[in-house]
Amino acid sequence: MKRKRVFSLLGRIGGFLLLGVIALPFIFPFWWMITSSLKTPSEVFGPISLLPKTFVWSNYRDVFTYQPFASHYFNSLYIAVVVTFVTAFLAALAGYAFARARFPGRSLLFLVLLSSMMMPPEVTIIPNFFIMKQINLINTHIPIIVLGIFGAQGAFSTFVMRQYFLSVPRELEEAAYIDGLSRFGTFCRIMLPLAVPALGSVSILALLNSWNTFLEPLVFLNDLKKFTLPLSLNNFRDAYGSPVWQLQMAATTLSVLPILLFYILAQKKITNAMVFSGLKG
Repeated sequence: MKRKRVFSLLGRIGGFLLLGVIALPFIFPFWWMITSSLKTPSEVFGPISLLPKTFVWSNYRDVFTYQPFASHYFNSLYIAVVVTFVTAFLAALAGYAFARARFPGRSLLFLVLLSSMMMPPEVTIIPNFFIMKQINLINTHIPIIVLGIFGAQGAFSTFVMRQYFLSVPRELEEAAYIDGLSRFGTFCRIMLPLAVPALGSVSILALLNSWNTFLEPLVFLNDLKKFTLPLSLNNFRDAYGSPVWQLQMAATTLSVLPILLFYILAQKKITNAMVFSGLKG
């Protein structure tokens, strides 16, 4: 028994050491980013060191004076919140309709929805640009919000919600109908509360997608004050067009850390989103 315990303990220690070695390639870039944000310009590309020789905390202050970084942060934040809430709401409605309602062309519409998930945004960005130009929405946040809601992420969210609603027993709805609830009342009072786990997963994925979107802001925005964080990070350059690396690393750290922390806290729900998408079809 003692030998088994010893071998079990050694196996667990070995497993943790192996996992630590495997994790190093993933952890080191984040560590390099954080430490580089506290270095001087000459030290950033000097000999690799785990810690700065001198901690330059003023880099984080300079991030906000070099350009309107606070405005960019707010822009990304409010766009992500709007996209997340509207995507979750519309995905729940559409997912319930595809799962329960019977209407002509339902299968064809769902096939079109699935096909939109396979369409890269780079393919549709030019037609979308001309559409937004015709209705005078260039250099506004509306195209970013609209495409974030009705793009591939919105289609995927609808798919996830449909799969979840298909897994809910029909007897619950039938009991609600007997009690006098309408279809919409059944959706709001019975189905939606049951779908909170799926809604949480959909919301998290929509938030992460919106926060990291780069292509749409790059195409539709040209006013510096309206930039989002992905564009802002690319804008820390000197008069010669070269990146100001210590400020870029500081800004990247500020933009990554909240989402990284949020992802760590919500990783189980993100995993559940993939599980829900594989439920009853």
